[in-house]
Amino acid sequence: MLTAQFVRQLRILHVEPSETDHRRVCDALGLDRSGGTLSRVETLAAFRDRMSRQDCDVVVCAYHCVGFTAMAVWEELLALPGVPPPLIVLSGSASEADAIDAVRRGVSDFVRKDAMEQLPRAILRARDVNKMRTAKEHLQVELAGSMRRSAELNEHLQSCIEEERHSIAREVHDEIGGWLAALNFDLAWIGRHASDPAVLDHVYGATETLQHAIGACQRIVQDLRPPILDQGIVAAVDWLATAFERRTGVKTAFTATQETIDAPDAVQLVAYRTAQEALTNIAKHADCSEVRIDLTDGESVLTLEITDNGRGLTRAELDKPKTFGLKGLGERARTVDGWLDITNHGGVGTSIILSVPLGEKVKES
Repeated sequence: MLTAQFVRQLRILHVEPSETDHRRVCDALGLDRSGGTLSRVETLAAFRDRMSRQDCDVVVCAYHCVGFTAMAVWEELLALPGVPPPLIVLSGSASEADAIDAVRRGVSDFVRKDAMEQLPRAILRARDVNKMRTAKEHLQVELAGSMRRSAELNEHLQSCIEEERHSIAREVHDEIGGWLAALNFDLAWIGRHASDPAVLDHVYGATETLQHAIGACQRIVQDLRPPILDQGIVAAVDWLATAFERRTGVKTAFTATQETIDAPDAVQLVAYRTAQEALTNIAKHADCSEVRIDLTDGESVLTLEITDNGRGLTRAELDKPKTFGLKGLGERARTVDGWLDITNHGGVGTSIILSVPLGEKVKES
């Protein structure tokens, strides 16, 4: 009884060339043939026209129609926007293989015409499943929108961070660097004109401290927004490799396919930050003796690969919460339509590979 009440609340479209079989469907569903709840079309063109003018909740279709089968109707439904209404196929002669193929291709159910009493429950099941499909699609759309908005926000934040870094680097270089340089000149003047040994000791001590301050200032500027990037990504990564080897003692080899690689500033900055973060991680965790850095632009794709021969990153370490360094590199790569791959060589060494398509970007830059 509940099933019959539920069916009478639906708009059912019946694709059926036989008036007799249509009458049997009406009887099975406990409906009259007035067309209120259950309407009928006989041809594929009539079905297409009906669907263009009015939605329906369920389609019930004979497998063999005049000049087409139920699968043609299913293809028409799949072409509609959104989740298609459920399709229940009725047949008195289709083979088991046809039924399996229909279900495999997505139709909701396959009911034999000599078991028409199963149709109401088949409609009920199909409607429930379709509701779940619709809810799932809505969730996927919302998730996709959320991910898109998150990516846009991340791109905006990265842009703000780089602008802020650039601004701070300029301030540190021009203001603090300028004052330190002036102080250095004054100490040098005092050193040239003072004769008291105690004063000279203080001058030499202050000069040494000042040189440490100037060095720290230069390192801060380099970390914030390295001026070497103005010479291009090849020179910048080469400088990173040389500095890394000098600082850590780890043998570091750098190769590039060309002396200069043409890439937009945003891509060069992403590549530089990737190399910088990868080398920082290697220094902290890899426990390695050799590092190799390769930079190429073959087939209009900028590829930066940093490989070490250390202990290797495990999957658990990569998935560890609050490890934002490598995850941040992946997000940063996506801001320029690139991607990041991390390869663990069986517990011996790790490769971090950044790939960024250059084709249209180079033309735009």
